[in-house]
Amino acid sequence: MLYTALLFGLISSFHCIGMCGPIAMMLPVNHKNQSIKALQILTYHLGRLTAYATLGLLFGFLGKGFYLAGLQQTMSIVVGVMMIIIAIVPEKIFAKYNFSKPIYKLISKVKSTLGSQFKRKSPDALFTIGLLNGFLPCGMVYAALFGSIAMQNELMGVSYMFLYGIGTIPLMSAVVYASNFLSFPVRGKIQKAIPIVTVVIGTLFILRGMGLDIDYVSPSNLDLFVQANANCHK
Repeated sequence: MLYTALLFGLISSFHCIGMCGPIAMMLPVNHKNQSIKALQILTYHLGRLTAYATLGLLFGFLGKGFYLAGLQQTMSIVVGVMMIIIAIVPEKIFAKYNFSKPIYKLISKVKSTLGSQFKRKSPDALFTIGLLNGFLPCGMVYAALFGSIAMQNELMGVSYMFLYGIGTIPLMSAVVYASNFLSFPVRGKIQKAIPIVTVVIGTLFILRGMGLDIDYVSPSNLDLFVQANANCHK
Protein backbone atom coordinates (compact mmCIF):
# COMPACT_ATOMS: atom_id res chain seq x y z
CA MET A 1 0.00 0.00 0.00
CA LEU A 2 3.02 2.31 0.05
CA TYR A 3 2.34 3.47 -3.50
CA THR A 4 -0.91 5.04 -2.30
CA ALA A 5 1.11 7.35 -0.02
CA LEU A 6 2.98 8.87 -2.96
CA LEU A 7 -0.23 9.29 -4.96
CA PHE A 8 -2.06 10.76 -1.99
CA GLY A 9 0.79 13.19 -1.30
CA LEU A 10 0.76 14.37 -4.91
CA ILE A 11 -2.98 14.99 -5.09
CA SER A 12 -3.28 16.45 -1.57
CA SER A 13 -0.51 18.94 -2.34
CA PHE A 14 -3.14 20.91 -4.25
CA HIS A 15 -4.90 21.30 -0.92
CA CYS A 16 -1.56 22.19 0.67
CA ILE A 17 -1.15 25.07 -1.79
CA GLY A 18 -4.10 26.79 -0.16
CA MET A 19 -3.22 25.91 3.43
CA CYS A 20 0.60 25.93 3.50
CA GLY A 21 1.28 27.79 0.26
CA PRO A 22 1.56 31.17 2.02
CA ILE A 23 4.25 29.72 4.30
CA ALA A 24 6.21 28.45 1.30
CA MET A 25 5.91 31.81 -0.48
CA MET A 26 7.22 33.63 2.62
CA LEU A 27 10.34 31.48 2.95
CA PRO A 28 13.46 33.64 3.49
CA VAL A 29 15.26 32.26 0.44
CA ASN A 30 17.93 33.84 -1.77
CA HIS A 31 16.10 35.05 -4.91
CA LYS A 32 19.29 36.20 -6.63
CA ASN A 33 21.19 32.91 -6.64
CA GLN A 34 19.03 30.08 -8.02
CA SER A 35 21.38 27.32 -6.85
CA ILE A 36 21.33 28.55 -3.27
CA LYS A 37 17.58 29.06 -3.52
CA ALA A 38 17.04 25.46 -4.64
CA LEU A 39 19.20 24.20 -1.76
CA GLN A 40 17.25 26.34 0.71
CA ILE A 41 13.92 25.01 -0.57
CA LEU A 42 15.28 21.47 -0.28
CA THR A 43 16.25 22.19 3.34
CA TYR A 44 12.70 23.39 4.03
CA HIS A 45 11.27 20.19 2.52
CA LEU A 46 13.72 18.10 4.53
CA GLY A 47 12.24 19.65 7.67
CA ARG A 48 8.70 18.76 6.54
CA LEU A 49 9.76 15.21 5.70
CA THR A 50 11.35 14.86 9.13
CA ALA A 51 8.10 15.92 10.78
CA TYR A 52 6.04 13.52 8.67
CA ALA A 53 8.48 10.65 9.28
CA THR A 54 8.37 11.29 13.04
CA LEU A 55 4.58 11.14 13.02
CA GLY A 56 4.80 8.02 10.87
CA LEU A 57 7.11 6.43 13.43
CA LEU A 58 4.65 7.05 16.27
CA PHE A 59 1.63 5.82 14.35
CA GLY A 60 3.66 2.95 12.91
CA PHE A 61 4.28 1.73 16.45
CA LEU A 62 0.53 1.74 17.03
CA GLY A 63 0.04 -0.12 13.75
CA LYS A 64 2.61 -2.72 14.80
CA GLY A 65 0.64 -3.32 18.00
CA PHE A 66 -2.53 -3.91 16.01
CA TYR A 67 -0.63 -6.20 13.66
CA LEU A 68 0.83 -8.32 16.45
CA ALA A 69 -2.58 -8.49 18.10
CA GLY A 70 -4.07 -9.85 14.87
CA LEU A 71 -6.19 -6.71 14.40
CA GLN A 72 -4.52 -5.33 11.30
CA GLN A 73 -7.29 -6.57 9.02
CA THR A 74 -9.93 -4.77 11.06
CA MET A 75 -7.72 -1.69 11.39
CA SER A 76 -7.21 -1.53 7.63
CA ILE A 77 -10.99 -1.47 7.11
CA VAL A 78 -11.44 1.17 9.82
CA VAL A 79 -8.69 3.30 8.27
CA GLY A 80 -10.32 3.06 4.85
CA VAL A 81 -13.68 4.10 6.27
CA MET A 82 -12.10 7.05 8.11
CA MET A 83 -10.36 8.22 4.93
CA ILE A 84 -13.66 8.13 3.06
CA ILE A 85 -15.40 10.04 5.86
CA ILE A 86 -12.71 12.75 5.74
CA ALA A 87 -13.20 12.98 1.98
CA ILE A 88 -16.98 13.23 1.88
CA VAL A 89 -17.74 15.19 5.07
CA PRO A 90 -17.44 18.97 4.48
CA GLU A 91 -14.49 20.58 6.21
CA LYS A 92 -16.88 23.03 7.88
CA ILE A 93 -18.33 20.16 9.92
CA PHE A 94 -14.92 19.20 11.31
CA ALA A 95 -14.18 22.88 12.03
CA LYS A 96 -17.26 23.07 14.28
CA TYR A 97 -15.91 20.39 16.58
CA ASN A 98 -12.33 21.78 16.61
CA PHE A 99 -10.57 18.45 17.25
CA SER A 100 -7.30 20.28 17.83
CA LYS A 101 -8.68 22.22 20.84
CA PRO A 102 -7.15 19.84 23.46
CA ILE A 103 -3.69 20.69 22.14
CA TYR A 104 -4.48 24.30 21.24
CA LYS A 105 -1.72 25.70 23.47
CA LEU A 106 0.87 23.45 21.85
CA ILE A 107 -0.32 24.42 18.36
CA SER A 108 -0.17 28.11 19.34
CA LYS A 109 3.40 27.60 20.52
CA VAL A 110 4.31 25.94 17.22
CA LYS A 111 2.78 28.82 15.25
CA SER A 112 4.57 31.41 17.40
CA THR A 113 7.93 29.69 16.96
CA LEU A 114 7.25 29.28 13.24
CA GLY A 115 6.66 33.02 12.87
CA SER A 116 9.94 33.90 14.57
CA GLN A 117 11.93 31.68 12.20
CA PHE A 118 11.01 33.78 9.15
CA LYS A 119 13.23 36.57 10.46
CA ARG A 120 16.28 34.36 10.04
CA LYS A 121 17.87 33.12 6.80
CA SER A 122 20.15 30.38 8.10
CA PRO A 123 19.81 26.74 6.95
CA ASP A 124 18.65 25.66 10.40
CA ALA A 125 15.87 28.27 10.28
CA LEU A 126 14.59 26.89 6.97
CA PHE A 127 14.75 23.35 8.35
CA THR A 128 12.88 24.46 11.47
CA ILE A 129 10.19 26.20 9.38
CA GLY A 130 9.63 22.98 7.45
CA LEU A 131 9.67 20.91 10.64
CA LEU A 132 7.09 23.09 12.39
CA ASN A 133 5.04 23.34 9.21
CA GLY A 134 4.83 19.55 9.13
CA PHE A 135 3.38 19.44 12.65
CA LEU A 136 0.60 21.97 11.98
CA PRO A 137 -2.95 20.51 11.93
CA CYS A 138 -4.02 19.41 8.45
CA GLY A 139 -6.87 17.17 7.34
CA MET A 140 -4.82 15.63 4.56
CA VAL A 141 -1.99 14.77 6.96
CA TYR A 142 -4.54 13.21 9.32
CA ALA A 143 -5.78 11.02 6.46
CA ALA A 144 -2.19 10.01 5.64
CA LEU A 145 -1.60 9.12 9.30
CA PHE A 146 -4.57 6.79 9.13
CA GLY A 147 -2.68 5.08 6.33
CA SER A 148 0.52 4.80 8.37
CA ILE A 149 -1.29 3.24 11.32
CA ALA A 150 -2.53 0.50 8.99
CA MET A 151 1.05 -0.50 8.20
CA GLN A 152 2.67 -3.59 9.75
CA ASN A 153 5.45 -1.90 11.71
CA GLU A 154 7.13 1.39 12.55
CA LEU A 155 9.45 1.26 9.51
CA MET A 156 6.48 0.91 7.19
CA GLY A 157 4.75 3.73 9.05
CA VAL A 158 7.77 6.00 8.55
CA SER A 159 7.99 4.98 4.88
CA TYR A 160 4.32 5.74 4.31
CA MET A 161 4.54 9.26 5.73
CA PHE A 162 7.92 9.90 4.07
CA LEU A 163 6.52 8.97 0.66
CA TYR A 164 3.46 11.10 1.37
CA GLY A 165 5.81 14.03 1.98
CA ILE A 166 7.79 13.27 -1.19
CA GLY A 167 4.54 13.44 -3.15
CA THR A 168 3.89 16.99 -1.93
CA ILE A 169 7.32 18.35 -2.90
CA PRO A 170 6.82 19.13 -6.63
CA LEU A 171 3.85 21.47 -6.23
CA MET A 172 5.01 22.98 -2.95
CA SER A 173 8.32 23.82 -4.64
CA ALA A 174 6.52 25.28 -7.64
CA VAL A 175 4.65 27.63 -5.29
CA VAL A 176 7.95 29.17 -4.17
CA TYR A 177 9.01 29.83 -7.76
CA ALA A 178 5.67 30.94 -9.19
CA SER A 179 2.68 31.55 -6.97
CA ASN A 180 0.31 31.94 -9.94
CA PHE A 181 1.42 28.93 -11.95
CA LEU A 182 -2.12 27.50 -11.90
CA SER A 183 -5.24 29.42 -12.79
CA PHE A 184 -8.17 29.44 -10.36
CA PRO A 185 -10.41 27.32 -12.65
CA VAL A 186 -7.70 24.65 -12.88
CA ARG A 187 -7.18 24.73 -9.12
CA GLY A 188 -10.93 24.35 -8.64
CA LYS A 189 -11.09 21.26 -10.83
CA ILE A 190 -8.13 19.67 -9.04
CA GLN A 191 -9.65 20.47 -5.64
CA LYS A 192 -12.75 18.53 -6.71
CA ALA A 193 -10.55 15.55 -7.60
CA ILE A 194 -8.96 15.37 -4.14
CA PRO A 195 -12.00 13.75 -2.42
CA ILE A 196 -12.31 11.27 -5.29
CA VAL A 197 -8.69 10.14 -4.97
CA THR A 198 -9.05 9.97 -1.18
CA VAL A 199 -12.12 7.75 -1.53
CA VAL A 200 -10.26 5.49 -3.98
CA ILE A 201 -7.33 5.13 -1.56
CA GLY A 202 -9.74 4.51 1.32
CA THR A 203 -11.44 1.81 -0.74
CA LEU A 204 -8.08 0.16 -1.36
CA PHE A 205 -7.48 -0.01 2.39
CA ILE A 206 -10.92 -1.55 2.89
CA LEU A 207 -10.25 -4.15 0.19
CA ARG A 208 -6.90 -4.89 1.80
CA GLY A 209 -8.61 -5.56 5.11
CA MET A 210 -11.25 -7.80 3.56
CA GLY A 211 -8.60 -10.33 2.52
CA LEU A 212 -10.08 -11.22 -0.87
CA ASP A 213 -6.87 -12.88 -2.10
CA ILE A 214 -6.27 -10.32 -4.86
CA ASP A 215 -2.56 -9.83 -5.55
CA TYR A 216 -1.17 -6.40 -4.55
CA VAL A 217 -4.65 -5.17 -3.57
CA SER A 218 -6.27 -7.54 -1.11
CA PRO A 219 -4.01 -10.31 0.25
CA SER A 220 -5.71 -13.36 1.70
CA ASN A 221 -6.49 -13.66 5.40
CA LEU A 222 -3.52 -16.02 5.73
CA ASP A 223 -1.15 -13.15 4.99
CA LEU A 224 -2.78 -10.69 7.37
CA PHE A 225 -2.21 -12.44 10.66
CA VAL A 226 0.86 -13.36 12.68
CA GLN A 227 0.98 -17.12 13.22
CA ALA A 228 3.51 -19.52 14.70
CA ASN A 229 3.78 -21.56 11.51
CA ALA A 230 4.32 -20.27 8.01
CA ASN A 231 1.41 -20.37 5.59
CA CYS A 232 2.33 -22.11 2.36
CA HIS A 233 0.51 -21.72 -0.92
CA LYS A 234 0.83 -24.22 -3.72
